[in-house]
Amino acid sequence: MLSRVVTLGNVQTIVDVGFEDYGPDCDSMRITAFLDIPGQDNLTPLARLEKYAFSENIFNRQIIARGLLDVFRDFSNNEEDFLTVMEIVVRLSEDAEPTVRTELMEQIPPIAVFLQESRPNFPTAFSDYLMPIVVRYLTDPNNQVRKASQEALLILLEQELIAQNDIENKVCPILLDLSAPDSDDEYKVEAVNIICKMASMLSKTVIEHMLLPRFCELCGDGKLFQVRKVCAASFGDICNAVGQEATERFLIPKFFELCSDSVWGMRKACAECFMAVSYTTSPEVRRSKLSPLFISLISDPCRWVRQAAFQSLGPFISTFANPSSAGLYIREDGTLTEGTSAQANPLICVESPRTDLLKGSSNSCGSPGEALTRLSQNENTTACVIEGIKDCHMSNCQGANSRFQSAEDIFNTFLYWRPPLPDISQDLELLQSKTEKREEGCSMSKAICKNCVASSEIKKVLESLQEHMDDPDVQGKSLQYKTNCFHHKYYILLQESEEQHNGTIEFLKKEQHNSPLIEDGKSKLQDIIPQPLLDQYLSMTDPARAQTVDTEIAKHCAYSLPGVALTLGRQNWHCLKDTYETLAADVQWKVRRTLAFSIHELAVILGDQLTAADLVPIFNGFLKDLDEVRIGVLKHLYDFLKLLHADKRREYLYQLQEFVVTDNSRNWRFRYKLAEQLILILELYNPNDVYDYLRHIALTLCSDKVSEVRWISFKLVVAILQKFYANNANALGLNFINELVARFRHCSKWIGRQAFAFICQAVVEEECMPVDHFVEHLLPSLLSLSSDPVPNVRVLLAKALRQTLLEKAYFKSVGNPHLEAVEETVLALQSDRDQDVSFFANVKPKLNNMDTTSLEKQN
Repeated sequence: MLSRVVTLGNVQTIVDVGFEDYGPDCDSMRITAFLDIPGQDNLTPLARLEKYAFSENIFNRQIIARGLLDVFRDFSNNEEDFLTVMEIVVRLSEDAEPTVRTELMEQIPPIAVFLQESRPNFPTAFSDYLMPIVVRYLTDPNNQVRKASQEALLILLEQELIAQNDIENKVCPILLDLSAPDSDDEYKVEAVNIICKMASMLSKTVIEHMLLPRFCELCGDGKLFQVRKVCAASFGDICNAVGQEATERFLIPKFFELCSDSVWGMRKACAECFMAVSYTTSPEVRRSKLSPLFISLISDPCRWVRQAAFQSLGPFISTFANPSSAGLYIREDGTLTEGTSAQANPLICVESPRTDLLKGSSNSCGSPGEALTRLSQNENTTACVIEGIKDCHMSNCQGANSRFQSAEDIFNTFLYWRPPLPDISQDLELLQSKTEKREEGCSMSKAICKNCVASSEIKKVLESLQEHMDDPDVQGKSLQYKTNCFHHKYYILLQESEEQHNGTIEFLKKEQHNSPLIEDGKSKLQDIIPQPLLDQYLSMTDPARAQTVDTEIAKHCAYSLPGVALTLGRQNWHCLKDTYETLAADVQWKVRRTLAFSIHELAVILGDQLTAADLVPIFNGFLKDLDEVRIGVLKHLYDFLKLLHADKRREYLYQLQEFVVTDNSRNWRFRYKLAEQLILILELYNPNDVYDYLRHIALTLCSDKVSEVRWISFKLVVAILQKFYANNANALGLNFINELVARFRHCSKWIGRQAFAFICQAVVEEECMPVDHFVEHLLPSLLSLSSDPVPNVRVLLAKALRQTLLEKAYFKSVGNPHLEAVEETVLALQSDRDQDVSFFANVKPKLNNMDTTSLEKQN
């Protein structure tokens, strides 16, 4: 940076030449270099600084303000000069020109860092001189100066450069004054914004005692909706800063007020931060208070509020999650992994209270038949039910088993919509006493066993009807008649049986009546999250939602589905299965792409059994989808395949070849990602499968038109070779080596021969095969490249020999029969006519970290 003093008339001006080129890396350049230039004034540098700091020329004062950091560095060796500079800065901060004050304020953070690191002898300099300037500028009449001071304050707080005493005695008081009810509107909005942003940087004690009361007051500001909007947008940060107790005591009531604000922008801001607020509350408050409040936002009359609420619905549901209950735990890097059996059992539901056994057992039942099945199979049944079942005769119990096995066939979707059963009055006294409930539960279980004969008759009716249903002639003529006959006979059997087990029918009918979500014979009820939240989430795939809420609502549903699945647990996957299948078949490729990117995480949540049954078919569909969708599967292909059983995983060996073909041949990153994944996938298959399937893909990628794809493919080839020798498949390794020599060493294109040199170098670096095999099968072909006519090939050969082979202990040993041949080749390359070849043949091993890819690009 060149600075010189020029006299224009009677005014001396600093001419700044090339100031835009000034940067922190230019150690020899200083903005204030003019202070060291002897001028006509014969002043000392300190006097010259003071002269130009208070010059009548605005530009001079701007340069001084802009170069304050250099000024402090120049005068920091002398304490007296340092204090003089501080006084000059304080005087300069009172400059009437806003641009000067702005320049000065922008230099405060770096000066504070310099004072903290380099001037421990002046521990109070920043607090005594510079901190008052920052606070004063918060009330500056110029908007630009205030913005600069606000940014500087936040930077200083973030880097912990402000002492706790200054925060409590200087920063907080001025912010409280600016946010007072009688304060100027513009200052109040800015102060609220600063309070919200600095909440995460202050201690919990300071926020609770000094800022929280004012924040609660501002949430109800009836004069300016801008103030309330800032509070609503930052509500989650404030809750996180003060903790659970203060949130539930002070902030939740204010949050309710903001969610019912007359301005839709406030309600929208509340919906956007709902997850952060929920995260800091207890499960009881989250379920009893926040859930109904969120439902009100979802049904808000304003479309923009509903849109924001639906976007936050999945994240809000995720706050109910307890990964340990699903047998999972979260690693430090944020990824999910399977937990140990001691941590949790993912397949066992939480046991219901004894007095509410039947209700808890059928919460997720889609029909009375499924409820009976649960009563027979649930290991968590109470003692009274078990005793009732034991009282049954053995033959009756066998009949009960036949009924339970056929219950799923009887109570299907068609029969659910049959004419209703006769109205049976409910015995309300059963709900008033635990003892009566237990007795009723025992009577129910006994009644079930007593009516096994009726169950067998129902099964016979089904079997006889099925014979007629299989007849194509009968199907076309009297399907409706047969259905009505079956329905009528089934209805009569139920009437006969209900006289003997009144309580059972009453319970089943009541549960059937109270189950609002029945689809395909499966219930969508669960007890992990409030049911209305799940109902609203499942409705996000409804096409009507796209018209009334948001055209991309299905994408938001897909994005948050893994979090919802983690919350519900794999035992409640049936609640989400239909929704997931609907999203996977969505016409918008962005929705399918979102699912493709997260299917591996969902597989971890569901476990291997559910993954094989429900996710594998969708995964197969994604493999044949657009490239925009396939890339999501491809990026996490290894993560998904490793979760499958070996036999299921082997089915994908042939399908991996389909990834080589893309919709657009220019999409080289797709093939690059395939090579990266194949390097990881090698460990999932045995050497024979790798040789038969993956070897062909690797060799195809090695011939790609794009350099980046070829280089990563060469690493894949080396990994395959290492796989063979690590598993003692030496025969496969030798066959692969012969194929590499034929394909690359004797390639007619120089790129192939250069690739052979790189592969040999990588083989030696990774030590992926025995040295005796290398010197026998690869080294002769490698050394023969010294006579290659293309310099680029000889450059790679020189690097491989000089920087890799000769550094290995095997080639350093005295008497090595192959050492002489290698050294002769290196000597020949050192005297090569090409400068690059001779350079790499003579270069020392310490320079062996040069990027081969960059070299090829330069060539």
